[in-house]
Amino acid sequence: MVLYLSEPDIAKVLTYEKLIPAMEQALAAFSAGKVIQPVRQILTIEEGKRFLGVMPAVTSDGMGAKLVAFYPKNEGTKHHTHTATISLFDPETGEPLAFMDGRLITEMRTAAVSAAVTRYAALPDAKVLTLIGSGVQAEAHLHALRHVCSFNEVRIWSRTAENARKFADKHLVKAMELEQAVRGADVIVTATNSLQAIVKGRWLKQGAHLNAVGSSRPSWRELDDDVMGNVVIADSREAVLKESGDVILSRAQIFAEAGEIFAGAKIISREQTTVFKSVGLAVEDIATARLVYDMLA
Repeated sequence: MVLYLSEPDIAKVLTYEKLIPAMEQALAAFSAGKVIQPVRQILTIEEGKRFLGVMPAVTSDGMGAKLVAFYPKNEGTKHHTHTATISLFDPETGEPLAFMDGRLITEMRTAAVSAAVTRYAALPDAKVLTLIGSGVQAEAHLHALRHVCSFNEVRIWSRTAENARKFADKHLVKAMELEQAVRGADVIVTATNSLQAIVKGRWLKQGAHLNAVGSSRPSWRELDDDVMGNVVIADSREAVLKESGDVILSRAQIFAEAGEIFAGAKIISREQTTVFKSVGLAVEDIATARLVYDMLA
């Protein structure tokens, strides 16, 4: 029987304790060439406002695809900027196993991948976290990163000051001005739809680690050239060179893929300032979908 799993079904079983190591394994397999996955196809419905992404992948454990609607125009409304549906098949028999809501999976797997990279890249005594953007990904990263670091201070900045204040009140963190929030931070997350660089390299402390998960369009960016001149890690070299304005416009050199770090093929020093550019991969969705399916089937 083919299962249909709703977001509440998924929320009951999906945890960062299980998801973070699952993402490490999935990306290590991806970087080792054990995953069949093209760069996602993006259909532009309305430039800057409405997009549809098609994301297939085949792994040893799962096969399927995610359809994701990315609607920046929904920001500030009651509608999500990202919605998605995932289809999961058995890679051995080709039989459909499940169709499931993909919104929460997208939210959590993105933050889980950042947390996994942070565990390898951040200073071992990282204490200050800065969140840039106050939406779904800021909240997800706050929860996920607390599984790999013990923060004693969390800062938040948003282009809309009222949103930052609400986030700060809800999560008992500090709303601050942008430069003030970045300076001295050990771990930084940028999760915005910015069209131009808003974070400056001169603000970063030596040894800071930055997870950049927003602005995943070729002409959009969150980070200036000085930021991108640090040690850059990507989820996929091929994907960021086609999708990430931060990488494309700065002509940044990619030191490693996250999967190479997880597998020990590439080693980074925690004393270096590092940037993880994440555009999101289908293998992450399929691995998460399989994890959920195995817990609920």
